[in-house]
Amino acid sequence: MASEIRYSVFSPEIGVQKGTGGFPPFGAAPSGRGGPPPGMAPPTPPSGSFTKRLNTLENKTVYLVDIGFGGGYEFMQQLQKWFAEHMPSVNTIKKRKPGHVFADNDNALWEEVKEKGDAAVVGVAG
Repeated sequence: MASEIRYSVFSPEIGVQKGTGGFPPFGAAPSGRGGPPPGMAPPTPPSGSFTKRLNTLENKTVYLVDIGFGGGYEFMQQLQKWFAEHMPSVNTIKKRKPGHVFADNDNALWEEVKEKGDAAVVGVAG
């Protein structure tokens, strides 16, 4: 099976599409379609806080985390190659999540990402 990266997905030139209202609130359908059925409340936002969005990835460290799902390793290799060719100032660190694909048995990796990384791509393939 051939791997392919669509450059428009990762291109910094594309950027975040901005509308007049910014990002929709958590749980809202961005296009006005979909979402919960009438009368059902939208999902509750997750507890905790999210980090702020980075303005740029230039000169940052991005962790590429393969969770162990089929094809994830190859995808992270392609993504690392893309960064090397198109954004060479971005330092990428490719890691494999230890333990079972669907469970977290060890928080050491996530602590490392928080301490040493500026961003992370946690990958699922298939």
